[in-house]
Amino acid sequence: MHRLEHKTALITGAARGIGAAIAEAFREEGARVILTDVDDEDGRATAEAIGADYHHLDVSSETAWDRLVEVAPQLDVLVNNAGITGFENGTTTHDPEHVSLNDWHRVHDVNLGGTMLGCRFAIRAMKAQGTGSIINISSRSGLVGIPGAAAYASSKAAILNHTRSVALYCAQQGWQIRCNAIAPAAILTDIWEPMLGDGPDRQDRMADLVADTPLKRFGQPAEVAAIALMLASDEAAYMTGEILTLDGGLLVGSAASPGS
Repeated sequence: MHRLEHKTALITGAARGIGAAIAEAFREEGARVILTDVDDEDGRATAEAIGADYHHLDVSSETAWDRLVEVAPQLDVLVNNAGITGFENGTTTHDPEHVSLNDWHRVHDVNLGGTMLGCRFAIRAMKAQGTGSIINISSRSGLVGIPGAAAYASSKAAILNHTRSVALYCAQQGWQIRCNAIAPAAILTDIWEPMLGDGPDRQDRMADLVADTPLKRFGQPAEVAAIALMLASDEAAYMTGEILTLDGGLLVGSAASPGS
């Protein structure tokens, strides 16, 4: 259908997982895609595979964002997907009693700071034409408490609020620049692999991890990409400041049958 034909889209954290799936979906719909990440090897490979441009970007760096002006002086779509959990370098304590201030700041610098800088970049790149779509990737963890990952949950919750602030600000200026967020739950990406393993009990482990999800399965990156594609397209031209959850019904309640 080429719903994004003649549009330029920039996607952060797009070397793998959800970001890569969004990049692929956007390319299939005709967009010029600028794929960014700090993982240069996988980022370049993904970009080459789908016919996108690749640029190194540390989303927590204001200077790095400023340099991107030369790459994307005009922009139609931005997806703020890059983020960290804080557990990338091994097990560390992130509960409210023991989380260190350095760990707290690092998670917020990437997740929230990166989103703020991305939104600012997009507004400046979009305001001349007066239209555009900003899509922030939050999380189900931003809607509920996560005691063992307090920094991550806090950063993702703040992204939801900033999404609404950006949406209102752009509307106040008279621009048709929309800002919406997607809040996925358990999406089957590489981040889950250490917990799942490749042994004979892999399927049992998967079932245990989604036991509380009414649909009883993980989501797929392509399913997040489908929502992002809709938000990026002109089909969502009247939608701004919204939070779309993608969680298999997790926040709806229990799907268990009532007892007799």
